[in-house]
Amino acid sequence: MPANLTIVDHPLVQHKLSLMRARETPTGMFRQLMREVGLLLGYEATRDLPLAETEIETPLESAMLPVLAGKKLCLVSILRAGNGLLDGLLELVPSARVGHIGLYRDHATLAAVEYYAKLPEDLPERDVILLDPMLATGNSAVAAVERLIELRARSIKLVCLVAAPEGVAQLGRAFPQVPILAAALDRELNDQGYILPGLGDAGDRLFGTK
Repeated sequence: MPANLTIVDHPLVQHKLSLMRARETPTGMFRQLMREVGLLLGYEATRDLPLAETEIETPLESAMLPVLAGKKLCLVSILRAGNGLLDGLLELVPSARVGHIGLYRDHATLAAVEYYAKLPEDLPERDVILLDPMLATGNSAVAAVERLIELRARSIKLVCLVAAPEGVAQLGRAFPQVPILAAALDRELNDQGYILPGLGDAGDRLFGTK
C-alpha cells in the first residue's frame, strides 16, 4: 500500500461503492449512494481534527468539554463530480466553508485545464479537504493542490471514491505531504485514462448527462 494512501474498508463503504459500480444503478440511486459514502468518508477524513476544551453548562453542572479547535474546515470540490461527495460531507460538517475548483480533462493530452476557482480568502487559517470521486491520472488532483498551495492552505487532504495506482503515484511524487483517503484502489487505467474496473464517468452518472 502506498504510504500516502488510506483505504476505508468499512463494510458499508464497500457495499455502497459496489452498488455504485453497477452499470444498471440509476442516476437517483447513484447520487444518493455518493452522498452516503461521502458522509462515511468524511467521518474518517476528520478523525484527526484538533480539539480544545471549553466550559459547557450541562443541565446538571459546568464542565470543561472538547470542541473543535480553531477555524472550521474548508471543503473544496473539484467540479463537477466533486459536488456529489460535497453534499455528504456538508451533512457531517454543516458549518464548513466551501470552495470550488473547475477543471476539465483535455481529451488529447489528458492534462487538467482550470476554468474556474472560487475559494475562501482565509485558507491559511483552514484545513482543506479536497473532493473528487475519481483519482485517475492524478492530473486534476495535482492541479487543484497546486492552486491550494498557492493560496497557502494550512493543510490539504484528498478524499476520493476510487483511485488508480497511476494517480496515487502521480500525486505522491508531486506532493508527498498530501494524504489520500479512498474507498478503493483499483487495478489500472485504460488507454483513455479511465479507471478499471472503476464505475464509469462519475460526473455523467451523478447528473444523468450520458
